[in-house]
Amino acid sequence: MKRLIIAAGIIALLVVASLYLTRPISLSAGSLPDHPVNLANGELIFNAGGCASCHLSSEDNDQPPQLGGGLEMSTPFGIFHVPNISPDKTNGIGNWSALQFASAMLEGTSPDGKHLYPSFPYASYTRMRIEDVIDLKAYLDTLPPVDQQNLPHDLGFPWQIRSGIGFWKLINLRSEPVVSLPADNVLLQRGRYLVEGPGHCGECHTPRDWTGGLNTERWLAGAPNPEGEGKVPNITPDEDKLGEWAEADIAYYLKSGFTPDYDTVGGSMVDVQENMSRLSDEDRKAIAAYLKAVPALK
Repeated sequence: MKRLIIAAGIIALLVVASLYLTRPISLSAGSLPDHPVNLANGELIFNAGGCASCHLSSEDNDQPPQLGGGLEMSTPFGIFHVPNISPDKTNGIGNWSALQFASAMLEGTSPDGKHLYPSFPYASYTRMRIEDVIDLKAYLDTLPPVDQQNLPHDLGFPWQIRSGIGFWKLINLRSEPVVSLPADNVLLQRGRYLVEGPGHCGECHTPRDWTGGLNTERWLAGAPNPEGEGKVPNITPDEDKLGEWAEADIAYYLKSGFTPDYDTVGGSMVDVQENMSRLSDEDRKAIAAYLKAVPALK
């Protein structure tokens, strides 16, 4: 009987420890720095992150982006419906504070204290500077509110159990950079930040492991196409792939959509390139320098 009591106590402690370690984490008020909002930087981060590519509900090039969401993302875990992130106060994020928005971006936690599904790529956004997150929220608040309701995700068992996401975060949520670089190289540091953080390039160009998290040992080495056909290409400096391109070729491709052999961008990369074309020449140069500096993988 004594052994059973001890065993039950150990199990209870393990359960409590597990629940504690996998709980949703929200940032405290003291986490927000005293930061004067920079709307121009917020727009830059918006474009670097390609927010409109998933959240755009209607497009008019003469009008600001309308971010009512609605895109369906079909995955092995079920169908995710991209939410409304316009400043609509009922269906969008108009009532979210900067602190709540930062908790979603950096910790994957909703304003009501629940785990967000990592179809929202906060596993990359967690590497972002909180000042950039604050600027992004301020920029989003300047866009038109869209009165469009969000649809619930259509997920099978056990993926609809949000508490399990805590275990996923425990394994996969890391804020440190993926690739080690010289600390004194400002250009490479900027490129790494844009690619690994707001640009979340690894979410498509890196294969996933058994948990659905990114296999960082194969960082940017190509992955199955989430749209179902073909493969997302290897963008490491492998001699048979991007290794043949100069840094200037990569930067020009991001600006113009033209490859060195005069082919053009295609598929889902069209939206990415259009977003990158809105960045500065210096930022595109930084991205190119970083892509030439990551480990080459076959």
